[in-house]
Amino acid sequence: MQIKGCSRKDAEQYIEGGFVTVNGVVVEEPAHRVDQQTVALDPQASLLLLNAVTLVLNKPPGTTDGLEELDEDAPPARPAPPRAGPGSARGPRKAPPPNARSLLTPQNHWEHDPAEIRTLKRHFYDLEADVELETGASGLVVFTQDWRTTRKLSEDLGTMEHEYLVEVKGEVEPEALKPIGYALKDDRNNLPQVKVSVNSSTPAMSRIRFAVKGSHPGLVAYLCGEANFEILAMRRVRLGRVTIADLPVGQWRYLADWEKF
Repeated sequence: MQIKGCSRKDAEQYIEGGFVTVNGVVVEEPAHRVDQQTVALDPQASLLLLNAVTLVLNKPPGTTDGLEELDEDAPPARPAPPRAGPGSARGPRKAPPPNARSLLTPQNHWEHDPAEIRTLKRHFYDLEADVELETGASGLVVFTQDWRTTRKLSEDLGTMEHEYLVEVKGEVEPEALKPIGYALKDDRNNLPQVKVSVNSSTPAMSRIRFAVKGSHPGLVAYLCGEANFEILAMRRVRLGRVTIADLPVGQWRYLADWEKF
């Protein structure tokens, strides 16, 4: 790349970083062919700006948490072959739930993202997910390219607080939480530290707040069962010091520089 007199590797990084335009249009593919077009490099371009990013997604209910990579080659679900004999035919095989990773696209980037990071194609490569969330629940899940974030989520996950808001059917008074307290204090259950309180309550529906130390899929549902609560919806709203805030369901944002788990 003659503009900077840099190596081919550096040139590819400038291109993938969105610093190069061809006829005024940003090009992010190093293999893009150029003939007589005008190629320009952003005067503010710096390889020091090519930081690894972390994406925060508000996962919809009914999708997996993205811990598994997308299986783009998996065949679609097909009906099972019928068995011989009356009443033995089966219906179509149930398709697996969608992977939350499929939502990590430029189209699903929250327009009010406070981080103000320019979205690039390279931001969707090499993303790791380290925090589980039940398929039936919605809320905060994290995907990162940053090894420091991966280490933080892996090493401190057992002590990091996960906050959930659970909608349950009917009105709930604080007294109704006592069975949950008994279950948590019973040494035979060997349960982690949990703080639980009534967030709001109406005759039709109540919201219960759970703050759980560590990642324990199924624990909140178990505790609701101890109190005979009928769960209508469950949402993780906070992980450590990072909150879901106003991020819409099915959209993602960048983790800003000032945010820490």
